[in-house]
Amino acid sequence: MFVIKLFVALILALAIAIYLVNLNIKSKVNPIEEVTSAPYENSKFHNTAPRNPMSLSDTAALWIRFFTEKKVDTTPDINIPVQAVSRADLDALSSDTLHLVKLGHSSILLKVYGEYWLIDPVFSDRASPFQFAGPKRFHQPPISLEDLPPIDKVLISHNHYDHLDKASIKILLAKTKQFLVPKGVDGDLVDWGVEANKIVTFDWWQELQTRQGLIAFTPTQHFSGRGMGDGNATLWGAWVIKTPNESIFFSGDSGYFSGFKDTGDKYGPFDLTMIETGAYDKDWADIHMKPEESVQANIDLQGKVMMPIHNGTFDLAFHTWHDPFDRVVVESERRGVTLSTPEFGRIFPINDLPPLTPWWQTTP
Repeated sequence: MFVIKLFVALILALAIAIYLVNLNIKSKVNPIEEVTSAPYENSKFHNTAPRNPMSLSDTAALWIRFFTEKKVDTTPDINIPVQAVSRADLDALSSDTLHLVKLGHSSILLKVYGEYWLIDPVFSDRASPFQFAGPKRFHQPPISLEDLPPIDKVLISHNHYDHLDKASIKILLAKTKQFLVPKGVDGDLVDWGVEANKIVTFDWWQELQTRQGLIAFTPTQHFSGRGMGDGNATLWGAWVIKTPNESIFFSGDSGYFSGFKDTGDKYGPFDLTMIETGAYDKDWADIHMKPEESVQANIDLQGKVMMPIHNGTFDLAFHTWHDPFDRVVVESERRGVTLSTPEFGRIFPINDLPPLTPWWQTTP
């Protein structure tokens, strides 16, 4: 039986590789000409701490593992609770503070003193280069792209499919004033129809002053790539948003590293940190955090309240779908960290964050 599974895994891996090559989904990026704060060499961005490179045998073993290892409880056996959001609900919100809505996975809608901002909007059914295969959503978004109000800013942390969704961008481009993206990601957006003058590219530690306050792009420990041959050609990172009265942090994706403390020392404390807590594994431990490390990252950032993100929407790893929540609750209680776990679609102001609510334990 194992030999049969192994053979099937190799055939599927080969088929996918051939399909991707033929699909030519290589990112439309050009080498970065100017000096960057992020390490950049041989047309590739690098982390401040070198990653352990995967050998060919390591890569092959991971592919085999994906196709042969039995997954247990990686998709919900409950209906994920989602609160529907309407345009009227959003327009009724006051414009004298910061409101947030967790839309799913790492997608966040903000109303920032009257302006609507989106972070890493992914509305497609699958986090994949194609919609007939790949990780499928556990739940629908609380609001459709068409029902969203005009968007002032879309912020992208990096170009992986569960953070940069081509289909969503192609709908949003007609209703969005400005796209804030890491260096190199502008190439994809222009290729998809976004006007170049609507895009602002960011290097690590680069800042933008807006009418609502300060936006900064800070380092993470991760990688980028959307197809064959474009690995690390574009940058990755986290977002800091500081209004006159509030300060929030959005982690994007990252392994645990000393850069969180650097960001906390420079921009903290934060009223709310939205930190990746999900899709971790021993085979990629340096680029995704275990829940215990996510809690430590919040402490390093000087976060007053932590909201776990990057969970509850897609099956992207081998752990159970609820493991990120279960473990982060235990660790936060052990470390004295306050958690906020809103249901998808719940609207809340920054000065009234939802408490820890174990919605993932709801019985069918």
